[in-house]
Amino acid sequence: MALRVPAIPFTFVAHTLAIAALVLVLVWNIHFRGGFAWEATNKNLIFNLHPLLMLLGLIILGGEAIISYKSLPLKKQVKKLIHLVLHALALALGIIGIYAAFKNHNESGIANLYSLHSWIGIGVIVLYGIQWIYGFLIFFYPGGSSTLRSECMPWHVVFGLLVYVLAVANASLGFLEKLTFLESSGVAKFGSEAFLVNFTALTTILFGVFVVISVLSEAPAPIEDDNSYSSI
Repeated sequence: MALRVPAIPFTFVAHTLAIAALVLVLVWNIHFRGGFAWEATNKNLIFNLHPLLMLLGLIILGGEAIISYKSLPLKKQVKKLIHLVLHALALALGIIGIYAAFKNHNESGIANLYSLHSWIGIGVIVLYGIQWIYGFLIFFYPGGSSTLRSECMPWHVVFGLLVYVLAVANASLGFLEKLTFLESSGVAKFGSEAFLVNFTALTTILFGVFVVISVLSEAPAPIEDDNSYSSI
């Protein structure tokens, strides 16, 4: 059931929150955590890629892919392609981000997959991949019949939204887990870094909220194909 309000204002807020969250996570990892590296003596620089790539991938690009249908007054086929490509980029960045966490743990002698955050994270990336493949085969290529697409669409939307909400929740759990480790290592509980991490998590949650609201709101009227016509 759609809200009887236009989605465009909510998508603008979502775009702003996405930029804010990305800036905050960059400030945190560059200013407080020393930056990024794929190969480094300081293994923490490798781990810093994890929150950046997961936020940029599954959360921001994934969210933008979801609201692309509600924020772009383009032809349906164009919006479908944008939706598909953004989700593919989100999935790719998510996989690299997870690999960065494994790489950091393996090179630092830290056990893998011991926390709830890591368990949910693996589940999310697997479900995200299944959802993308399912959408590609049914709605893009080779594509199902119109009846099959019509029957699958509600499930595709609901399942995709549930996976996204789970990703946002797990991102918040990840921020909490990392901050807890940092505070146990000497970071002040009421210091500027702790507040920055908490605000980053809150901004991420708000972005997710506005993505969901955008999905539940009314999309702008689509642009008709050049060779289409409407009755007078």
